[in-house]
Amino acid sequence: MWKRAASKAIVHPWRMLASRSATSKSTANVSTAVNSMILRSLKEHYLEVSKMTPPPKVSPPSPFTVVKGSLESYGPVLTRTYGNEEINISVMRLTNIISAAAEDNEDDGMNQLFLHVDVSKPGQSQSLLFLCGLYPDAVGIHSISTRAKSEDSGFVMVPTKYNGPTFQDLDDKMKDAIHGYIEERGINESLFPFLQAWLYVKDHRKLMEWFKSVGTFITEKKEA
Repeated sequence: MWKRAASKAIVHPWRMLASRSATSKSTANVSTAVNSMILRSLKEHYLEVSKMTPPPKVSPPSPFTVVKGSLESYGPVLTRTYGNEEINISVMRLTNIISAAAEDNEDDGMNQLFLHVDVSKPGQSQSLLFLCGLYPDAVGIHSISTRAKSEDSGFVMVPTKYNGPTFQDLDDKMKDAIHGYIEERGINESLFPFLQAWLYVKDHRKLMEWFKSVGTFITEKKEA
């Protein structure tokens, strides 16, 4: 039996080569077709997103100013000084953190922003960090803690020390006093229109870049 099989392979080797060639061509054709479908879909979505009407241009409430390059980074968006303090605000949609909220009510999720407010003073190694929820008509404090200035800004942080009680566990008098503290520094609902519009522009820009980068990767030829 082994001799017959070997004999067939030797006498008709082109049959095996033809079979492999056909399989290779078939795989290449399928790959090309899939790539074409993806690229066509990317182009359609890119054109659709590019036609979306941006929100009216909104300026941040004075005396806040926009941090240069904030649209290209994940750092602070707004900054200001208050006496000898420097205040920096970062923002993201609350639904990006709590996905269940988006599933329950996507429209409400568009009106829920998450603020990271950093208050620092010159010569001090610690800064005061507030995590807040921002809405069109209110601002709520989730937590307040201190952190070393050298730590990177971000929305997800691993505690390295005791961060104090949760804000809800504080008595009403202290809660009111802390709310008054951030309101004096301009952390209130007046920030909402600008930050919502800013997030729209940032999300729109990131989505357009994603379409481009995926399309570029698919169309880029393999190196020899």
